[in-house]
Amino acid sequence: MNIGIYIYENAEVLDFSGPFEVFSTASRLAESGDAFEVFFVAESKAPVVARGGFSVNPHNALSQHPDIDLLIVVGGMHSRELQKTHVINWLARMTENAKVVASVCTGAFILAEAGLLAGRKVTTHWEDIDALRENYPELTVIDGERWIDEGKFITSGGISAGIDMSLHLVSRFLGPELAEKTARQMEYEWIKR
Repeated sequence: MNIGIYIYENAEVLDFSGPFEVFSTASRLAESGDAFEVFFVAESKAPVVARGGFSVNPHNALSQHPDIDLLIVVGGMHSRELQKTHVINWLARMTENAKVVASVCTGAFILAEAGLLAGRKVTTHWEDIDALRENYPELTVIDGERWIDEGKFITSGGISAGIDMSLHLVSRFLGPELAEKTARQMEYEWIKR
């Protein structure tokens, strides 16, 4: 399964590094040893400077990347992303073939801007709940949930909630035993709800 994580300038570091660690660890521990291929996608392959000056080298650019089965859109200083028509259009195209589309934290704003979450139950970081409700009244925004699984679309709260959501996805795809084993390997206490 190909897992593409969309990153951008001023993205929240744990929003992308947490899920990356979950899926790469789960893949290492899976019986097949190669259950997930995890990669970062950005506008270009140039380094992306995330929050706190953390520099990341994307594996792929929007214009050229492998097929994506699970697309994760991360949060951070997302306002500029909402203005990028080519990014919003790319997300809409990717959603057509992806099995699952997920967001961490304020990544929900980006998916909402692409029109992908209309009529769905969603969540985001507690600090941004009201803004998500105000800006996207067509969403049913739920407060106090680590993540919300609506089938093809999953949204999570902020930062560490993305790790919990990712472990949930490991459980969904390959079973709860591997998800528990992954959390244990990471020495992470998985909050399942």
